[in-house]
Amino acid sequence: MPRALITGITGQDGSYLAELLLEKGYEVHGMVRRASTEKFDRIEHLRDRLTLHQADLLDHRSLVDALRAAKPHEVYNLAAMSFVAVSWIQPTLTAEFTGVGVTRILEAVREVCPETRFYQASSSEMFGKVLETPQTEKTPFYPRSPYGVAKVYGHHITVNYRESYDLHASSGILFNHESERRGLEFVTRKITWHAAAIKTGKRDSLQLGNLDARRDWGYAKDYVEAMWLMLQQDTPDDFVIATGVTNTVRRCVEVAFDEAGLNWEQYVQIDDSLKRPAEVDLLVGDASKAERQLGWKPQTSFEELIRLMVRSDVALLS
Repeated sequence: MPRALITGITGQDGSYLAELLLEKGYEVHGMVRRASTEKFDRIEHLRDRLTLHQADLLDHRSLVDALRAAKPHEVYNLAAMSFVAVSWIQPTLTAEFTGVGVTRILEAVREVCPETRFYQASSSEMFGKVLETPQTEKTPFYPRSPYGVAKVYGHHITVNYRESYDLHASSGILFNHESERRGLEFVTRKITWHAAAIKTGKRDSLQLGNLDARRDWGYAKDYVEAMWLMLQQDTPDDFVIATGVTNTVRRCVEVAFDEAGLNWEQYVQIDDSLKRPAEVDLLVGDASKAERQLGWKPQTSFEELIRLMVRSDVALLS
């Protein structure tokens, strides 16, 4: 039975990946941080089928112990300080978790289980102020946030360990991917939750920043399939995972409020304090390499995604 260890298993992607691997007959191990308030909502329905290990990307020893206990054939490093807006408030912590933390886990893999296949969660935020459109695996990075800068470090150190130590280490450069399990601080979920909350009488308005920011949004459930496919290849490599289609935050609002049967202009207010210090205006990925080499294509359209998120939030709030 193949064994996988997922860091960040309690997050959106970690929970979907755990489900996928269990379906494929894996023994699934997860890494969780010791916290005063344990948050396992996203994996509660899987808890009895998972083996959880307490470890932390800031602590090398705990990573070594987790790897020794799990003996994984595959490691998926999804843990990070993942919210871009907070990376300006906590830039050093973001660098430690999202950047240097990748080195710690790679070093632990090299020490404990160098044959293990490794997946690094890279991000479209690395492209930032984009130098070409659409963005491919060869597009130069120009990050515009402490989060994006840390992700660039994590990406390059993964390539470095692959080339220096012959590790089977691959990076997925994932563009924005959302779901009904997305945290409420992320703009798509903030929008779908508020549309549902206004529909059910629990809120009366929604504050947003830049409605014109364009993103390439896909469904997280589709994207974790790409992570798994990368580690099934004979040769490790880096892949852009994206839909190739952009939508504005405004379009997201229109679809969400339409699904809720509401006129968005009556409820949405612009709050300049919610705008980023340095905005990333346009991100759109070209995933043709992933389609060619992995046979991967997104299955869920943007509109389907936003509508299913609103329906889920209405059910949640009802």
